[in-house]
Amino acid sequence: MIHKLALIGFGNVGQGFAEILRDKATHLQDNLGLEVQIVAVSDLLKGALYQPTGLDVATLLEVVKQTGKLTDYPNSVGLKRDWDSLKTIRESNADTIVEVSYTDINSGQPAIDHCRAAFEHGKNAVMSNKGPVALAYAELSALAKEKGVRFCFEGTVMSGTPAIRMPLMALVGNDIREVRGIFNGTTNYILTEMESGLDYATALQQAQSLGYAEADPTADVEGYDALGKVVILANVIMNVPLTKNEVTCLGISHLTLADIQQAKSEGKRWKLIGRVKKESGSVVATVAPEMLPLTDPLANVMGATNAITYDCDLSGPITLIGAGAGQTETGFAILIDLINIVRGNV
Repeated sequence: MIHKLALIGFGNVGQGFAEILRDKATHLQDNLGLEVQIVAVSDLLKGALYQPTGLDVATLLEVVKQTGKLTDYPNSVGLKRDWDSLKTIRESNADTIVEVSYTDINSGQPAIDHCRAAFEHGKNAVMSNKGPVALAYAELSALAKEKGVRFCFEGTVMSGTPAIRMPLMALVGNDIREVRGIFNGTTNYILTEMESGLDYATALQQAQSLGYAEADPTADVEGYDALGKVVILANVIMNVPLTKNEVTCLGISHLTLADIQQAKSEGKRWKLIGRVKKESGSVVATVAPEMLPLTDPLANVMGATNAITYDCDLSGPITLIGAGAGQTETGFAILIDLINIVRGNV
């Protein structure tokens, strides 16, 4: 049976996911029995298409590559153009909505409304967008359960590295007392370069030139990106209804080369650490730079890589290291969620 998708957003992640479907179609069908069809794409800047019998993925990608728009996609019988996102969600024949629009960590919109519309119309939602999970997890997960559909978001924390599914599946039975990690590759890259002698401003400029940091790097360097991921981990992994306003947040922009040298002299290394910890019946959540001893596995994660440590009462501490961003990696996270929906897995 063909599983039909509507993509809300068609930037790097949406295109990365579409490339995986284009390149892996035969493998997915032959080895996993997964046949997927993109029936709709709606992007605020690129335009929108809806073809109930399925869009040609190779043509879709080529048109966007050549023009940056969907307007040159060839006409066919039944093709509709220029539906907005909510009309696409409500009226398309998609089984699952793939929400990969921009993230607004302050309001979560319009992605929260996209999820509500999907669930109200009996459709699953898969996303890499942190906003709905960080700001409305309890509401949206309850609505999805009520409507008998799935709410999946593996890509919201560490891209294609299974920071959410792994503890939910493989660490079940443990009491996870603390979750802490390096959740932002941009800041980890900057701190790595500062260890090699670059000052903060130069390291940031280098990160921007490599595409790790945006022109406005505030969300990364002041810790707000990591904060959203901490809130997700608290709600989903530790079952704590934490809000973003309850997380103490400090970034790395104040760190100097003198701070880096002080850490070195003490046998330590600066890392921006997001942390959720159970303490005396309550939960404390922070994002802040910390000097970690070099014996800590997180201290030895360098460059743009992310890592997470789960402190478990039965299995002990377990550390997972992998890419925390990337077009293909995040597209893979979308694919994993989709496979688990089709298989009926948690």
